Amino acid sequence: MQQIINFFIRNKTFFLYLLLLSISLGFTFQSHSYHKSKFINSANWLSGGIYESMNGIGDFFELKKYNRQLVEENQRLRSLLINNKLISHTDDTLMSDTASNRQYKVIPAEVIKNSFDLRKNYLTINKGEHDSIRQDMGVISSKGIVGIIENTSGNYSTVQSVLNTISEINAQLKNSNHFGTLEWDGKNQKTVQLVDISRVAPVKVGDTVITGGMSAIFPKGILIGSVSEVNPDVSGNYFIIEIDLFNDMTSLGHVYVINNEHKKEIKQLESETINE
Repeated sequence: MQQIINFFIRNKTFFLYLLLLSISLGFTFQSHSYHKSKFINSANWLSGGIYESMNGIGDFFELKKYNRQLVEENQRLRSLLINNKLISHTDDTLMSDTASNRQYKVIPAEVIKNSFDLRKNYLTINKGEHDSIRQDMGVISSKGIVGIIENTSGNYSTVQSVLNTISEINAQLKNSNHFGTLEWDGKNQKTVQLVDISRVAPVKVGDTVITGGMSAIFPKGILIGSVSEVNPDVSGNYFIIEIDLFNDMTSLGHVYVINNEHKKEIKQLESETINE
């Protein structure tokens, strides 16, 4: 306590100066409207800046909640988009497009691990069997296809990436009905290959490639990438088409798992047909 008292005694001249300066400024602002208005404007600017900074800090801590709300909204919109592609666009059909009529359910998830520099790459997501996720469900992002669910546990799932040399996904050229198989040669993280496309198919650099809908995993029309190169295969009867992926597979955060709720029925019917 004595040290504090000694400090004020040693600096009494400076503190007296501050006191007199404050008093003189107060009289100046009170007696001159110009100076008063300038002072008020400065105070408003300072307080406004403080409030804005505080609000920015509050918004920063609310980002996680806002992101969750955006993911939920994207999930709902993506579900509507995928399912509305499968129905007629007449007024009567749109009126009857209730949740019970939708074939595909969309489940949001986050990528917690992602490999992309191997020949057989996988992702891990934070949703599993407790979230109704099962093997062989499709996984997409806002930009396009990601992969297929490989294994599941209660709370997590692994995803076979499109950057996997054993991956085979049905795909087609958007501007025609020519189908092929999407594969990866293990060379470039940005490029996959579309094979078994007939040489009669009209295809050129820049064309869009989408999922073909010929399997029960992905609905038709999910974006994959664009044609960057077209070459004949060794037989000369088919094209090998280089596809630049729309997705950056090295930077994935939020993804969506697609559950085809008619899949079991489709598989059972196909099995019965084969065994006849």
